[in-house]
Amino acid sequence: MANTFNQDFKLGILGGGQLGRMLIQSGIDFNFNFEVLDPDKNAPCRWLAPFTEGKLTDFDTVMKFGQSCDIITIEIENVNTAALKEMVKKGKKIFPQPEVIELIQDKRVQKTFYKDNNIPTASFVLTENQADVARLITFPMVNKLGKEGYDGRGVQILRTRDDLKHAFDKPGLLEELVPFEKEISVIVARNTHGQIETFPAVEMVFHPEQNLVEYLFAPAQISTEIASCADAIARTIIGKLNMVGLLAVEMFVTASGEVLVNEIAPRPHNSGHQTIEANVTSQYEQHLRAITGLPLGKTDLIMPSAMVNLLGEPGYSGPARYAGFEEVLGVKGVHVHLYGKNQTKPFRKMGHVTILDEDIDSLKKKANFVKQTLKVIA
Repeated sequence: MANTFNQDFKLGILGGGQLGRMLIQSGIDFNFNFEVLDPDKNAPCRWLAPFTEGKLTDFDTVMKFGQSCDIITIEIENVNTAALKEMVKKGKKIFPQPEVIELIQDKRVQKTFYKDNNIPTASFVLTENQADVARLITFPMVNKLGKEGYDGRGVQILRTRDDLKHAFDKPGLLEELVPFEKEISVIVARNTHGQIETFPAVEMVFHPEQNLVEYLFAPAQISTEIASCADAIARTIIGKLNMVGLLAVEMFVTASGEVLVNEIAPRPHNSGHQTIEANVTSQYEQHLRAITGLPLGKTDLIMPSAMVNLLGEPGYSGPARYAGFEEVLGVKGVHVHLYGKNQTKPFRKMGHVTILDEDIDSLKKKANFVKQTLKVIA
């Protein structure tokens, strides 16, 4: 007789943002039962699953939340790992594992991990404060905060002595400014049985000021050799971490074809939104398969795609309105995902748009049309 899959368990998500929302939307297909913890009473997951309002970094809050859950996962790294470790001792399944989350929470530890495991990355030095930065810097360099940096925060380029007054006065690092040609991402998954699958590399384009992904193209326009190298690096990292779950590996590609790891994220990622329509298995379904011990899905591209992030327009704050919505929906191959956030503010992530097209030039034209037409205002 074939194996019987038992769905009689509760899956807890630490974080109720858009990643959790899409995770739940995917899990509905498998009849999974979810519960969500988030400090924002109006979080995007609020109406999709039983919801608890509370701090993700508070030990007691996380412990109490986890009591009714059989498996616990994250959609944001800023969580209390001490509570997660305590729950593991009590027999709870926590994926990704607390030690992995802890390593990735601190960019200093993360970079040291790359160095210790011969994973290619930009050269760096650790700093303790602003004075350290001033003493060690050779311009230009990237100054990164060790902890609590996300969505473009906690990262800055120091180009001249005048920039030193902005240097982080907390533990961080100075990193060589890599003159890269492309920034790519490979998402890799590993399940509880050790099976590993990767998604084809995607190419990311960042907002010049906010350090947020504006849009991406899949597959990345890179050589077969570079794609294979990036794939191998992603597999190596998740294997060295012995991690269960989904890992996004952001990398630089230099003019000489060198591939260097920038950062990693142990959860569904902005660079994988397009997989919902563009790949045989979405990143969200893959994450759920991985942490519940199911066979990982195939990740082949169905069609080339682009993804445009919908960010709140500068100068607008208040109840969200979507200018150009109907015009964009009239374009063939366009899929709009809104995140259930009622209030907009400048550069807040309000949704994303996936565009599918077999012709790359047509795909880029459509992506630019979406970017110029669909605006989040108030």
